[in-house]
Amino acid sequence: MSEEKTIPSTNTSLRNPPRTMLVIPCYNEEPGLRTTAETLRRPLQGLIDIHEIDERSTVLFVDDGSKDATWVVINALHAEDPQLFHGIKLAHNKGHQNALFAGLMHALRANADAAISMDADLQDDPGAIDGMVEAYREGAEIVYGMRDNRDTDTAFKRGTAHMFYGLMKGLGSETVPDHADYRLMSHETLAALSQYRESNLFLRGLIPSLGFTTAKVYYKRGERVAGESKYPLRKMVSFAVQGITSFSTKPLNLITDTGLVSVLAGIAMLIYILVTVCTDNAVSGWASIMCSLWILGGLILLALGIVGEYIAKIYIEVKARPHYIIEAVI
Repeated sequence: MSEEKTIPSTNTSLRNPPRTMLVIPCYNEEPGLRTTAETLRRPLQGLIDIHEIDERSTVLFVDDGSKDATWVVINALHAEDPQLFHGIKLAHNKGHQNALFAGLMHALRANADAAISMDADLQDDPGAIDGMVEAYREGAEIVYGMRDNRDTDTAFKRGTAHMFYGLMKGLGSETVPDHADYRLMSHETLAALSQYRESNLFLRGLIPSLGFTTAKVYYKRGERVAGESKYPLRKMVSFAVQGITSFSTKPLNLITDTGLVSVLAGIAMLIYILVTVCTDNAVSGWASIMCSLWILGGLILLALGIVGEYIAKIYIEVKARPHYIIEAVI
């Protein structure tokens, strides 16, 4: 496993083994949750045995209002090992980003030295936890888990992912390419994240904007342990729109630019019409008129849609509803 770090070269002493909390958002993960728990137990216990992390380190499952028996499985895991497995249950399904945020804030309140977030499907290699903890102990405050390949993705998903990261970069976001939500955050960075109050959470763009010392750990992405993807095409598109509208106003600027181009095109068309009339070459222009109407109508509707997206975000932010409501904690 290769690592890329941007940590101070003057650091000569390691931090103490951190009290670490693994934060695992769960939505309808009943089929594979036990496998996930046992798979995570091994690297955690191994790090505890060699004194790389504190013996009080835990795994926190966040049940995001699951419709299956996910919460029952979490309770059973806690009953079998109350020291290692903990859980919180949200009163309603609030989405992956809010569930993840709930878990991170719980880690902050529990005074964890570091929180490592990852999905329950085990596509993110738990073996990378060793490198994350090592980078943290050497001085990094945020450690990003980076995919070193996309072999398990379809060609369509690879292409759209690269387009998304390129678009986000072009719009000025600090999103880290080939990084999802597999990362380590120190207690200090969790405290900084808690100061962000916006309802439209996009953690992949929010966390890089915090600053702090960072490091990267590369890993090979695997297959899902069970179940199916919680991000079909519809949700992927919605997630992309959330990221764009949360971190950039450039789409609004593009409306102005498009309007200017449309006006210039209209002036050019007017000059062309005057020339054809003056030279007696005028031809019945039904097709060109209809084409112009459709194009302009489409541009107007597109502009209204973009503005509407931002107005909807303002509407949600003004209401200032809570990110989540916790129903139960174990």
